[in-house]
Amino acid sequence: MSTKKSLSEDAQEVFRAIALIELGARMQVLESELTLSRDRMIRLYREVKGVSPPKGMLPFSADWYMTWLANIHASLFYNTYLFLKNEARCSHLDALTKGYRLYLEHCKHSGAEAVLDLTRAWTLVRFFDADLLQLTRCCRCSGKFVAHKHDLQHNVVCGACQPPSRAGKTKKAAAAKEAAELIEIPAIVEMTVEDDAATVVPLPIAAQMQPMPPRQAAVACAA
Repeated sequence: MSTKKSLSEDAQEVFRAIALIELGARMQVLESELTLSRDRMIRLYREVKGVSPPKGMLPFSADWYMTWLANIHASLFYNTYLFLKNEARCSHLDALTKGYRLYLEHCKHSGAEAVLDLTRAWTLVRFFDADLLQLTRCCRCSGKFVAHKHDLQHNVVCGACQPPSRAGKTKKAAAAKEAAELIEIPAIVEMTVEDDAATVVPLPIAAQMQPMPPRQAAVACAA
């Protein structure tokens, strides 16, 4: 028969649950890591997020972490997690939350979008615990990156040192480039035909949508 938790232990569990929910944890993560009842965690989720917890299956494939960008982010997070757990002597849950916060801060400081959400990071740790994944040392930078268990260990290059040919050419990057090109609208100039010498003045962008006066013509010139 389990002993009844003290009020301080119960409060600590509540604070841990709030921290995980704020970082984006799903209900399956909360139920696996905490001892609070499901009803209390659902109430906490609604209070913190303002909505009911989402439903659906968790990630179940380790292959997701093998793609180029996901592998770099997963390697960054897991090395941080291991340092906090082994060197800083943090518990598993503290290493998970603190490591994920450090990962988010690094992405923000670098101006990069965070590829891992907390559920992906938690699943990554579980894959390592189940011996489905391992850390392999890169022969160029000597850094350790995430790889399948029993993959080659020697003369292997990580994705950061040897990115694929289409690295960074994602749909989002292409859309941003297209939007930037649309901003560079050719200048519209006004040519007055009454004067002997034509006067060329730039028109505002809003004027492009207005009809021109009868004695004036709008022509586009290359910027």
